[in-house]
Amino acid sequence: MKKGLKVMLAALVAVGVAGCNPAKKEESASKDQKVKVVLDWFPNTNHTGLYVAQTKDYYKKQGLDVEIIQPGDNVTAEQMIASGKADFAISAQENVTLARVEGIPVVSVGAIIQHNTSAFASLKKDNMTSPKDFEGKRYGGWGGPAEEATLKTIMDKHQADFNKVEKIILGQTDFFKSIGRDADFEWIYYGWDGIEAKRQGKELNTIMVKDLDPALDFYSPVIITSEKHTKQDKDFVKKFMSATTEGYNFAIKEPKEAADILIKAVPDVI
Repeated sequence: MKKGLKVMLAALVAVGVAGCNPAKKEESASKDQKVKVVLDWFPNTNHTGLYVAQTKDYYKKQGLDVEIIQPGDNVTAEQMIASGKADFAISAQENVTLARVEGIPVVSVGAIIQHNTSAFASLKKDNMTSPKDFEGKRYGGWGGPAEEATLKTIMDKHQADFNKVEKIILGQTDFFKSIGRDADFEWIYYGWDGIEAKRQGKELNTIMVKDLDPALDFYSPVIITSEKHTKQDKDFVKKFMSATTEGYNFAIKEPKEAADILIKAVPDVI
């Protein structure tokens, strides 16, 4: 199992990691500052750099005491950031854009992957190879407004009827448990579920979102924080991003060790 996860991590980091330039380390005589980071989903390879930075004390060297938590069912990462219940979060650019439109004061401060590796996935036996094939099928999603808006835009562009899709909210249900049972197609990150499907020997049809429209090749996932932090505590943001960048750079250079760190930090990941 560990070998499989290491392969998944190596494949993920091969896509490339983007982040801000490391800031100069600043010594502080004060107690480590507590930091709460909320994930966008179950812990997975997209989050490896965070766990590496935590395990190797990169955060501690910056005077930060970081706690990594999972999101709740009834609150978004953006809402947690805006309300001060979390300092940083992993999110999707489309969610950040929508939050900004709604006046929620969050900003992206870093991109984890250089391209959008998300995709619509279905079982190969269902022969769904284009948005037109989504008609009459069940779409399983997490219930975000940007999610349905994006799917509708894609289907409209490909002369497909969005109203013929049955929308089912799955929340954080495991893709491999729900696909084919509760839903016919879902929106996944290929770097996690796509590669895991290959490891499990499950045949999928995947339609990369960035291939459907160049405009959809936006950075995703992204690291976000509040406007307040970026305006009133820039050094705090720089310290966090410096340590986080160091963690992801380590994962690029040492994927096998990084995979071991992720497995040890989150045993359920396998």
